[in-house]
Amino acid sequence: MKTFVAFLVLLLSFDAYAQDPKPATLRSILLEQLRTTHNQKDWFVPISVAVEGLTAEQASWKDGSGNHSVGQLSNHLLFWNKRELLKFKGEPEEKFSGNNVETFNNFDSKKWNDTVKQLDQVMIELEKFVESIDDKKLQALASEIAHIGTHNAYHVGQIIFVRKLQGSWSPEKGVK
Repeated sequence: MKTFVAFLVLLLSFDAYAQDPKPATLRSILLEQLRTTHNQKDWFVPISVAVEGLTAEQASWKDGSGNHSVGQLSNHLLFWNKRELLKFKGEPEEKFSGNNVETFNNFDSKKWNDTVKQLDQVMIELEKFVESIDDKKLQALASEIAHIGTHNAYHVGQIIFVRKLQGSWSPEKGVK
């Protein structure tokens, strides 16, 4: 009997360590959404993995059916994530005509590596912003921040699809 009780105590202690001791908060959920679309694999591939290892030529490739290139999709994500970050911080946003097509078509393959670096930096800054704002501001921006994560996940899915069509996607990079 003593051994059985010791075994139960051991099992319960493992269960206690397996559970997150902190309850989920609005901040933790929004940060998780941003991080899993940025650089943490979870239910889907994040941006960092989706664009990893692509050359400028591969980033510019289109399948001829009207799909955007990986570069165009990445440029679009950079534009909107950066715009939202600047708006959240109360800083001046870049001039924009309101034509969303421009956010895709402004991609320059010569700047591919810079686009990837900027997108990573903007995502880091968005995460830091969400970590540091007060609860009242977080409440006010929560829906918009959640939409950023959803928007990122949607376009990362497109990036993976284009890479599969192109033959430049390795299933090893996917979520297991």
